[in-house]
Amino acid sequence: MTQTKTRSWRRIAGTMALLWLAAGAFAQTAKEFTLNLTDDGAAQMRCFLPQNPSGKAIVGVPGGGYSVLSNTHEGTLAAEWMNQRGIAYFVVNYRLPNGDRTKPIGDVEKGIRTVRDSAAVWGINPHDVGIMGFSAGGHLSSVISTHSAFEVRPDFTILFYPVISMDERVSHKWSCRNFLGEEGQKDPELVREFSTDKAVRRHLTPPACIIMANDDRLVPPVTNGVQYYSAMRNAGNECAMYIYPTGDHGFGFGPWFKYHDRMLADLGAWLDARQTPKPGAIRVACIGNSITDGSGIDMAEQYGYPAELQKLLGQDYWVKNFGVGARTMLNKGDHPYMNELAWRDALAFNPDVVIIKLGTNDSKPGNWQHGEEFQQDLEQMLNTLNPKGAPSAKKGKKGGKVSADAKPRIFVCTPIPAFKSTWGINDSVIVNGIIPVQQKVAKKYGAQLIDLHTLFANDGDKVLSDGIHPNEKGAHRMAEIIAEKIAPKLEMNGK
Repeated sequence: MTQTKTRSWRRIAGTMALLWLAAGAFAQTAKEFTLNLTDDGAAQMRCFLPQNPSGKAIVGVPGGGYSVLSNTHEGTLAAEWMNQRGIAYFVVNYRLPNGDRTKPIGDVEKGIRTVRDSAAVWGINPHDVGIMGFSAGGHLSSVISTHSAFEVRPDFTILFYPVISMDERVSHKWSCRNFLGEEGQKDPELVREFSTDKAVRRHLTPPACIIMANDDRLVPPVTNGVQYYSAMRNAGNECAMYIYPTGDHGFGFGPWFKYHDRMLADLGAWLDARQTPKPGAIRVACIGNSITDGSGIDMAEQYGYPAELQKLLGQDYWVKNFGVGARTMLNKGDHPYMNELAWRDALAFNPDVVIIKLGTNDSKPGNWQHGEEFQQDLEQMLNTLNPKGAPSAKKGKKGGKVSADAKPRIFVCTPIPAFKSTWGINDSVIVNGIIPVQQKVAKKYGAQLIDLHTLFANDGDKVLSDGIHPNEKGAHRMAEIIAEKIAPKLEMNGK
C-alpha cells in the first residue's frame, strides 16, 4: 500500500469516525478541554475526564506514519469507551519530527508529566497512567516505554498494530524515514537504538498489551508487534498479544472493524486484570544482583522473591524489582550496580523501604581484589538513598543512629550462602570479608541487617543446581524472611 493510498484511507476512516462521534459519543464524559503542550500551541492534548473516575488514566498517541496524525479513529473515538469505564483519557496531538525526533518524544513525555502532575485534581492515581499508541504512534509509545526516564515512563502500554523496527526492510518505510531521517536510516546503531524490541528491559519496561490483525500488509506483524512481545516474554515481563484473523491496518477504535466488540472485550479484560498499586501504598525497592532479579526462575516478575514479597505484604505495600544480574556493590567491580538504569529508577521510585541484596558477585577474585573499597561503596549507596540519615548529618554525634522516621527505611541483606563455588563466587570471602563490613555499616547508619546467610543456611534444597540462585521455593523463603523483618506485626498473606 503506498503512502498516498494510506492517507486516503485515513481520511475516509477519520470522516466515518466523526460521524460516529456525532451520533452520541462522550455520554460519560464529565469534562472535555484542550491544553497546549508547547507555548505556541503546535502540540496540544485533548482531555476527556469521566463522570465516575476509577483512578486509571490513558494517554493516547495517534498514528500517521510520522507524516500526519490520524487522531479520530486512532484518538478521540476511544474517549467514550474509556470514560464509560471510569478511565481519564488524553489524546496527544504531537508535533511531527520533520528531522527532529525529540519533538514528538518531548510532546508525549510532557503529556504524561502533565497528567501525573494534575492527578489529584483530575481524580487519577499517578501510578496508574498508561499509554496507548497506534501504528507509528505505537512506535512512539514503545519509545516512551523503553527509553524515557522513570518519571515519565507509563505504568502500562497498549500498542495497536505498532511499528517497532526502524529497519525499513521489515517495517513501515515511511515511519522509519520520517522518524530517523533518511540519513539516520544509514546509521545501524541508531536503527537498533530505536527498534524498541531491542530496548526492552527486564522488570523496568512496563506491562504491554499488543493488538494486531493477521492480514496487516502495511506494518508486518511478525517483524514488529510479535518481536516486541517476544522481547517482553523473554525478559519475563508481563505482556499479552491479541491477533485477529482480518482487519488489515488502521482499524483503531472504528466500529467498522469486524472484531471491534471482541477487541474491546479483550482490552477491557486485560485492563481489569492489571494489579494497580493502592494510592498511598508503602513503596518497597528491591535492589540487588541476579538473586533479586530472579535469574533461573521463569517469569521472575511474577515468581521471583520481590513478587513473592508483594504477595506476602499485601496491597498496603508496593514492591518493585530493581535487580540486575551479575552486578556488584563495588564500583570497581566488573559490573557495578550503581552504573545501572535500575539504580536510577530505584532512586526515582522514591521508596519508603529499600532492600539491598548485593555482595555475592563481589566475592569473585577479580572483584574482591578491590575489597578494601567495599565499605566506602556501600556507604555511598546508603548516603545517596538517604543523605539526611547519614551519620555526618546528625549534629553533635559521631556515628549516631538514624531516627525511626528517617526515609527510606533501609535493610541490608547479607548474601545467602554460596553452596557451590560457581563462577568463582567464594563463600569464605562472603563470611569473612563482606558480611563483617555489612554489619559495621548497617550499625553505623542505623540500617537493619537481615542475616540471610544464617537464616538460609539450611535451605540448600531451595537453590538451583548452580548452588547460587534460589529456585521458586527459595525465592518464597527469602520473601518470608524479609517480610517478617519489614512488617513483623503484619499478618502475612498466604500464611
